[in-house]
Amino acid sequence: MQNETTPEDLVVLRTRDFWGALVLITLSAFFLWRTFDIPLWGGNRAGVASTSWYNSAAIVPLGIFSALLILSFVLLSIAIKAGGAKHALSAVGIGWNRAEALRFTTIGIILFFYVAGLVPRVDFVACSGLLITALIFGFYKGRSERMILAAFVVALAGAYAFFTHLPQAQWRAHDDDVVTLILWAALTVWVMMKVKGDRMLRVVPVLAVLAPLILVCAMAFGFRQNVPNRSGLIFSQIEYHYYVTFRPLWRS
Repeated sequence: MQNETTPEDLVVLRTRDFWGALVLITLSAFFLWRTFDIPLWGGNRAGVASTSWYNSAAIVPLGIFSALLILSFVLLSIAIKAGGAKHALSAVGIGWNRAEALRFTTIGIILFFYVAGLVPRVDFVACSGLLITALIFGFYKGRSERMILAAFVVALAGAYAFFTHLPQAQWRAHDDDVVTLILWAALTVWVMMKVKGDRMLRVVPVLAVLAPLILVCAMAFGFRQNVPNRSGLIFSQIEYHYYVTFRPLWRS
């Protein structure tokens, strides 16, 4: 016999939808604001004509975050109509749970330091590999000690990059890349020590390397999009060998 959803459960769900919609609206608005820093319309800068608007790197993020903003307002409207706002600050509406609070907090810490500290300053492959490793290992089985460890490692890498390279990455400074790579390698070794026949954890190193590597190459060379921190330790070598070593081979 299936468990029936009680009215109290529905209140909790609608209230979480309310809070979740507010968070998504805030994030969408922030990233839309930052996206408008990317040139969208054609122009002339320092005597160099920029490309047309449809070739701008801002098109994809504008579409993604605009759609997310619209969906967030739809979710907020549904949550308010269902009583989510009314019970938002009540004990039953919040549905407080220590495990869920820890999960929410650690995920928030990881995403904050990844977006604010790592992406603008650290090589994309390195910081994204660290992120993937931390998220899978930390939240795969819901163990609190793994969540805390994953959040600590990402926060350490992000804080180092953030405070040593304000306001943005330095072209020839790779100490933050090295620190991130060391922490990623250390966390990967720890994951491998905890495998114990778990097939999911076995593929973490492969996934953490291939996913950001394929993504960044597709962005840079396939879709011709801007890549965060092109001077990163790993991507700068990829870009160099792409144009100097491999591209001349298939063009000759």
